[in-house]
Formats: sequence, C-alpha cells, structure tokens
Amino acid sequence: MFANTLPISQKSSNKFPIIYSESFLNHDTGIYHPEKAGRLTAIVDALKNSAIASQLVWQEPTSINSRSKSGLDILQEVARFHTSEYIQALQQLTDRGGGYIDGDTIASPQTYEVALLAVSAWLDGVDLVLESGRPAFVLARPPGHHARAQSGMGFCIFGNAAIAAMSACDRLNLDRVAILDWDVHHGNGTQDAVWDRPDIAYVSTHQAPFYPMTGRKDETGAHGNILNIPMRSGSAMPEYLPVFEDQIMPFLRNFNPDLLIISAGFDANADDPLASILLKPEDFGVFTKLCLEITPKILLGLEGGYDFSSLSRSVISVIEQCL
Repeated sequence: MFANTLPISQKSSNKFPIIYSESFLNHDTGIYHPEKAGRLTAIVDALKNSAIASQLVWQEPTSINSRSKSGLDILQEVARFHTSEYIQALQQLTDRGGGYIDGDTIASPQTYEVALLAVSAWLDGVDLVLESGRPAFVLARPPGHHARAQSGMGFCIFGNAAIAAMSACDRLNLDRVAILDWDVHHGNGTQDAVWDRPDIAYVSTHQAPFYPMTGRKDETGAHGNILNIPMRSGSAMPEYLPVFEDQIMPFLRNFNPDLLIISAGFDANADDPLASILLKPEDFGVFTKLCLEITPKILLGLEGGYDFSSLSRSVISVIEQCL
C-alpha cells in the first residue's frame, strides 16, 4: 500500500489518479510468459521514482464484496459481454488450480478473482473520470481487448474496455462512448462486443497482417461505428501522426463522445519483443495530447507492452500530458 492511497470515493483535485492494487500481481502466468506481474511492478517502480511522483494519487479499486453490498453485482457487469457459460467455466478452471484457456492464455488459481477486480477497477475509472471531468489511469491486469464473449484469448480474460463502455452507456445512461485502441494488436474482442452498438465507437491502430488477423479496413460495424487502421510492419511516427490527425481525430470529433476510453497497450514500441512497429515512448504522449483536444474525460487502461523499460516510460509520457 502506498502512503498517498485514497479510497476510490475520494478524489484529489490536483493530482492524477492511478487505480491499482497489488492483487493484480496474483494472476500468475509464470516467469517466462510475456504478460507477467513484472510488467506492473516495473511501471509502479518507475512512477514512484519519476519526476511526477508527487503529482500522483494511488487508489485501490472497489473490492468485489463492497460492490455486492452496494448493489452493483460485478458478475452482472461482466455478463454485459461474456456468456454465463464462460464465466462459470473460468471459475471452475481456477478452482481446480488453473490451466490453459488457449495456447497463449493462462489461468492460475487466483485469476478469476483478479480478473473480476480488474473489471471493477475499470468501472471505478469510468465513475472517477465522469465525476472529476479529468483523466485517470487503470493500472490493472489481466488485459482484456482480445477476450471474446465465450472465451479468453491472447493473454486476455475479461473484456475490460468493452465492459466499461457498455456499463457507461447502460448503467450511467451516457449517449456516446468511444474506445481508442492503440495496442499493436487489433482488439478483436472489443470490436465484437460493440459491433451492433451505435452508442459505442471503436477505433484501432494495429500492425497488419498480424495476430489476431482481424481489423481490416472494411470492418466498420453495423452502424459505421468502427474505424480500423491497419499499419504496416516498420511503421513509426511519420506514418502514425497523419493517421491520428487526418483520420482518428476527425472520426472521434464527429462522434463527439461523452467519455473516451483508451485501450492503452504499449507493445507498438520499437523495443517491444512481440511486434514490429517502431514507435517511441514519447509518441504515446503526443497521441494523448491529441485525444485531450477531443475531451478531458479520458479513461486509460493498460493492455499490452512487454519491454519493461519502454512500457514504463510510455506510461509516464502519457500521464505527463494529462498533467
């Protein structure tokens, strides 16, 4: 626990909120898996030792038991996207000690509870951003944008960003929520979740052709609410900046969201071992600055990023722009 941790119900008027719990380290994928607990500890250590450390406030996510007592059932929130069969199967898998969901996606004994807490953290982020009118960052794992309705996939367990967007519209009655996904992989699960939702826009930049082999330009959603921008291997800021300025910003500006959720994956860094895009940590700060021109109501949540140094520096770059 950090000395400046506050309950989620409190807000600091002059500090940037980070929603984080050490419980997120308990999703154990093993030391050789790219999506491991060290990703979070590297970011936390970098933030605590950064020049902006004094401008941060760390907030514990609302526990699952507290949500139940307050009348907000986290399982009902998860079920906005995922099938009851998958939720039950995941719980049973972890009760048996865990195992593989697919070739890339591992569940450990505590994964079910940790994944529920991650969803709770993203929902806390929605409430906090809408209350304060300012950005916040959810530093949680497991990630979510590949998770499908009926199964986890690609390191992801529950579709955090999709569930947060659905909850914002259905629970809080927002008219329009946009999701921007700048992870190097296409968020196939998020896209599936919002395909038929005219009140939720999804925008993705992603290396292509690449895992999971979705996200073509002609995948535009049932209501023209999806914008996919495949990027070639080796793309860097000279290719990305025009995409943001000429395509993404006009699309988001036209959609005019009440809330912008960013699936903040940082595996498009040049140093990342799992992809071939050549962005630098400071580039994500530029993207954030552009997004702030759309709305200050931005919820950022961690997705991918597997080089600890570039991952940590990217998070700092993003938060610096929000400050």
